[in-house]
Amino acid sequence: MLTEEESDPYRRPTKQNMRMAMFWLVQGCQAGDSLVFHYSGHGSQQRNYTGDEVDGYDETLCPSDFETQGMIVDDEINATIVRPLPTGVRLHAIVDACHSGTVLDLPFLCRMDRSGKYVWEDHRPRSGVWKGTNGGEAISFSGCDDDQTSADTSALSKITSTGAMTYAFIQAIERGHGNTYGNMLNAMRSTIRNTDNDHGGGIVTSLISMLLTGGSLGGLRQEPQLTANQPFDVYTKPFSL
Repeated sequence: MLTEEESDPYRRPTKQNMRMAMFWLVQGCQAGDSLVFHYSGHGSQQRNYTGDEVDGYDETLCPSDFETQGMIVDDEINATIVRPLPTGVRLHAIVDACHSGTVLDLPFLCRMDRSGKYVWEDHRPRSGVWKGTNGGEAISFSGCDDDQTSADTSALSKITSTGAMTYAFIQAIERGHGNTYGNMLNAMRSTIRNTDNDHGGGIVTSLISMLLTGGSLGGLRQEPQLTANQPFDVYTKPFSL
């Protein structure tokens, strides 16, 4: 676990430490292993010049020293924790960051509407570069679509500021919606959609959050996303970490 509060320099979320942690996660994994990658922090985008991204941008994670060392690009994340996964190994990523929809560069995105109907979008690169696994399974829940931001808000817990997506993810499980991937995604989205951003902060806080979320004075304008190395029926496949 890497956090900014750590005094140990090897336990802080620098670019080098995050890279080493990702290598550590998949190192020596074997059939029957279940891996979890959770990131809560800043995310961004940068231009992609290879033509491999549907929207023309690579998605990125921002380590604590990104201003001097640079960001970690989705291509590297995919190469490090997705592509090596052998048969029988399952990886779940929970990424609570801005622009995180396809931050694992997984080949398929579950495009779901508000009624719960969905189609799997094919995000495989035109160049033919392999973005899947080595036989294993990779599934990612992320805080928002590639062109959206992910909020920190006190409107959910009413006590402290939390990542909206992380809070919604935990709440979905606690409230018994964690039986299938589709139910998880729907529950997370409705929690965030129904969030009143104006709790105790008055009109100024509302206006600031409105600017941050690019939205109305209603709920947060971010929609959690589900991506995977291959399509599946989200309403029959049981969710389990």
